Amino acid sequence: MANHSIEGKTVIIAGGAKNLGGLIAKDLAKHGAKAVAIHYNSASSKAAADATLAAIEAAGAKAVAFQADLTSAGAVEKLFADVTAAVGRPDIAINTVGKVLKKPFVDITEAEYDEMTAVNAKTAFFFLKEAGKHVNDNGKIVTLVTSLLGAFTPFYAAYAGTKALVEHFTRAAAKEFGARGISVTAVGPGPMDTPFFYPDEGEDAVAYHKTAAALSAFSKTGLTDIQDVVPFIRLLVSDGWWVTGQTILINGGYTTK
Repeated sequence: MANHSIEGKTVIIAGGAKNLGGLIAKDLAKHGAKAVAIHYNSASSKAAADATLAAIEAAGAKAVAFQADLTSAGAVEKLFADVTAAVGRPDIAINTVGKVLKKPFVDITEAEYDEMTAVNAKTAFFFLKEAGKHVNDNGKIVTLVTSLLGAFTPFYAAYAGTKALVEHFTRAAAKEFGARGISVTAVGPGPMDTPFFYPDEGEDAVAYHKTAAALSAFSKTGLTDIQDVVPFIRLLVSDGWWVTGQTILINGGYTTK
């Protein structure tokens, strides 16, 4: 029988320097991962990456970090090659990369659409492709999407639309990789209380999001706390292996589907 524990496993996390990605990296190290490789996009995240590396090592795991813009297939290929060379083939691959755009449909420029597609959809596609080539048999692959996939709302056409593509990529990869025992899932948190959320939201919108979830009154901020998302990720990459091909919204009842 396959071993689905985290103990002794090798992990790669795209966007793993800070926020939710960083918390996942530290959590999996604390739960016995042998090695955790984190990716970060730009030099501005290096200090956060260094802090996460130190926390991973303090938990007893080997830690390595790689900087790259993953909006080209070649960059994703190199990331997996570098990680494999440094710590071996991964057992768990998690992609938390994403970019938000909140803007009326009729005002979205071609350049903005292309950027959103590159960050949210193209990166996810080629991350799944390379994960399918590099992840060990009985491995786990998770991509972060958005709870807006369950919403009927204006102004997120480019953001939610490009994340919606990842739902199908997830189903297709799950079907194809399943023959090797690999589980593939997508997780859509609600609006999270991190720096990722606030720049595109006005004061009124923030106030709405803080009250929109069914369980908002029981959250510290009314938003999704990344601490509440991490246990679900941990489950999906371990004993929750029987879940595959699914998009799971973790949001306190912010949206459903």
